[in-house]
Amino acid sequence: MSGTIAITGKGGVGKTTIAGLAVRALIEAGKGPILAVDADPNSCLDVALGVTVLKTIGKIREEAKETAALGMGAGISKQQLIELRIAESLVEREKFDLIAMGRPEGAGCYCFANNVLKDALGRLAANYDTVVLDNEAGLENLSRRIAQDVAVLVLVCDATWNGIETVKRLYELATEMEVSYKKLAVVVNRTKGEELPELAKGLPALFSTPHVIALPLDPQIAEFSESGRTVFELPADNPSLVRLKGFLSMLL
Repeated sequence: MSGTIAITGKGGVGKTTIAGLAVRALIEAGKGPILAVDADPNSCLDVALGVTVLKTIGKIREEAKETAALGMGAGISKQQLIELRIAESLVEREKFDLIAMGRPEGAGCYCFANNVLKDALGRLAANYDTVVLDNEAGLENLSRRIAQDVAVLVLVCDATWNGIETVKRLYELATEMEVSYKKLAVVVNRTKGEELPELAKGLPALFSTPHVIALPLDPQIAEFSESGRTVFELPADNPSLVRLKGFLSMLL
């Protein structure tokens, strides 16, 4: 099964690291080509993957507005100009490509940038086996239906009381907002061991999913993150990478 793996949760729980690990795991499982989407204005998925984003959707939006205002886009609509710029902004590698939403560069509603990203994903996704979508905190992107074919919705939380309660609220919101997905998975990140903490043991029944995993605190990943090293530099036997590979193999 191919489609979109949409990763979300509150800020600071490790969504971007998990998204980066997922990209590597999927590539090594032969699920490529992969489209990685950094849809969090505060995220840095490009750093985790070892690439550099030169232009974001937010920047493209502002440039298109300026071009139209100056009358420099004669013979081409603003939408066509944006589509051209998005194609140019795609960071391409052998096994994966990356596109980033970024921040709005000027004043005004960010809804237009969301719609641009939605349209871009609709066209781009057809060229990839799997899309890994690193979302902003919460469910805004998913409620706006930015991703149309969510194969797996991954809710990420940390192994604290607040973390578990937050992921419960996220699940309730996803249900209320009728967020569409085929499978639901939960990653309880930075646990003390490989077993779910007591507070999280009721999540499979509460969320009606067997796909709930504990991802132990990984000093190696923390060290790599602090030094700016990428997920592709982790050794093949890194426990988090190995565990996530097995988890994804059950989901896709």
